[in-house]
Amino acid sequence: MTEVPKELVEKVMQVFEKARSSGKIKKGINEVTKAVERGKALIVAVAVDVDPKELIMHIPVLCDEKDVVCVMVPSKQELGAAMGLQVGCSSGAILEAGDAKTALEDVSKKL
Repeated sequence: MTEVPKELVEKVMQVFEKARSSGKIKKGINEVTKAVERGKALIVAVAVDVDPKELIMHIPVLCDEKDVVCVMVPSKQELGAAMGLQVGCSSGAILEAGDAKTALEDVSKKL
C-alpha cells in the first residue's frame, strides 16, 4: 500500500482511463481480489473513503504478498470516473495496459 502525492494520483487515474479504452481493467472488490490472487493485476487502486473499511482491508495485504503495486486514492467517485462508471468504485486493477503501457511503467517506477 502506497500513500502517494496528489500529482501522482492524477497520473494513476489517467493510466486507468487509458487502459480502460485500449487495455483490460477490473472493477470492484471481488474482481480485483481475483485478479491479484491469480497474478494478473499489474497495478491496483483502492479508494480510501470506502465504508466500512473492512471491505477493502485485505487488498493491500494481498498486493504485498503478490508484489503488485497498490495505490490508495482519495475518492471512490474519482476512481469510478476513471473506470468509466457513473457511480463510485471501491477498487480497480489493470490487467493489460494497452496504450497506457509506457505511462504505467513511468508511474510504477515512481512508486
